[in-house]
Amino acid sequence: MGKLTAVAVKAALANPGTYQDGDGLFLKVDKRGGASWTLRLQRDSKRQDIGLGSAKLLTLAEARERAGSLRKAVKVERRDVLTERKDEAAAKVTFREAALQYHAENEAGWKSAVYTRQWLAGLENYAFPKLGNQPTGSITAADIIAVLAPIWQEIPETARQVRNRICAVLDYAHAKGWRSTEAPSGSGSLKAGRGLPRQVKARENRKAMPYVAVPSFLTALRRKPSYGKLALELLVLTGTRSQEVRLATWDEFDLEARLWTIPAEHMKRSKAHIVPLSDAALAVLAKAAALKREGAVQVFPGAAGGPMSDMTLLKVLRDMSEPYHVHGFRSALTDWAANEGHPDAVVEAALAHKTPDAVQAAYRRTTYLGTPDQPGQRVRLMAEWGRYCSAAAADSATIVPIGKGRGGK
Repeated sequence: MGKLTAVAVKAALANPGTYQDGDGLFLKVDKRGGASWTLRLQRDSKRQDIGLGSAKLLTLAEARERAGSLRKAVKVERRDVLTERKDEAAAKVTFREAALQYHAENEAGWKSAVYTRQWLAGLENYAFPKLGNQPTGSITAADIIAVLAPIWQEIPETARQVRNRICAVLDYAHAKGWRSTEAPSGSGSLKAGRGLPRQVKARENRKAMPYVAVPSFLTALRRKPSYGKLALELLVLTGTRSQEVRLATWDEFDLEARLWTIPAEHMKRSKAHIVPLSDAALAVLAKAAALKREGAVQVFPGAAGGPMSDMTLLKVLRDMSEPYHVHGFRSALTDWAANEGHPDAVVEAALAHKTPDAVQAAYRRTTYLGTPDQPGQRVRLMAEWGRYCSAAAADSATIVPIGKGRGGK
């Protein structure tokens, strides 16, 4: 027969202390008002304290019933209840939770802020939609292949990075006791030619649209504006990379000064870059402002409200049956600039390329931006490129408001 009564328990809840009921069951009330039931048992000559739950949720009768079941499990059935509970809790750790914890623990040792952000972005874009809510212990090679298959040939380098990061998270989960095995081996079922097809050998250069085709392409792109189409148009007009456009926030733009200052963390070389804005580029930003969602930070937000996926711009091209690559528009700008006689050094500066000659890099200080009164060569370059790109465009498209549930295409 237990020592406690329902009345005694009610009184104990207002008085911090430890109250024994007998057979190892006791009630503990702390000074902050917390109260819990605990069962103390001996297993293999070792003491085990097993929490039963809050005394504010479990009655005395319910605590005694639960304690009785656990005594039988430990003393009669010889079960390790604490290990079972630990395994049960581990089985609930999702891939997203494991990845975020792995990222938080390791980011301080990674080479740059850009890499740190890109590491997680790859999983957010490709792995989380399918694996995010799945317990780490249940993820198989087939699950990983299902994530990789859609991108394995289209963006092979990214696909391999995603594969390696998924495996790193699963190995981490194994070390934490959240899954019974390490990740499927990259030399086994996840190797090209086994569970995944052999990747087509990558071309040295990404296929670029000829610059003579760019004006008519932009004319078609401007029909029925969406965030994805506007982002791609700004990329074309500014000669920037996909990442720089997708991550762009409104505070990076000084529309009065006609300048876009891209922060170092968004740049490939981790060095801030200033882009002069042409009339055509400013027109794109005006359209984006007209479509702006309340509270949006990104100029071109994704469907979930954060940064746009790195597949969005490529999807715009594929939806328009264009066989070219997003990065190829930088080549189109380069070819056009060469044909128009713009100096190579100015074009390289506009594209934020590293100066290959160490001596030139040491002595070349100019940004070719000039001053508001005397615009530099880069300002003239982008202005002429913008006029060229808009030459075939009447730009008569009607701005269609984008609903909260829509993302860019």
